[in-house]
Amino acid sequence: MKLILDECIDRRLTQEFIGYEIKTVPQMGWAGTKNGKLLALIEKEFDVFITVDRNLSFQQNLSQFNIAVVVLPAKSNRLMDLKPLVPKILDILSTVIKGQSVVISLE
Repeated sequence: MKLILDECIDRRLTQEFIGYEIKTVPQMGWAGTKNGKLLALIEKEFDVFITVDRNLSFQQNLSQFNIAVVVLPAKSNRLMDLKPLVPKILDILSTVIKGQSVVISLE
């Protein structure tokens, strides 16, 4: 399974996904790309897009993209706020459905 982190997520979070192929949007050279075009690029190479953008599923018709989206509604995009969400992300990766988004929270 190939994962990609949105550009606003600290790249050090990739170290938490042992056993997964994971990149960041900037590593792919896609920083600054608008959401629709970005999702089209991502779906060609990745299975899951991890973002903190809570509005993505309202702004884009995710069902048209062959990718699952995991939304992290943390209080910030800092590593210390996102790291506690990693166990829940790892738990749901096997059940995510392409074309849909899943919101992960600590509650």
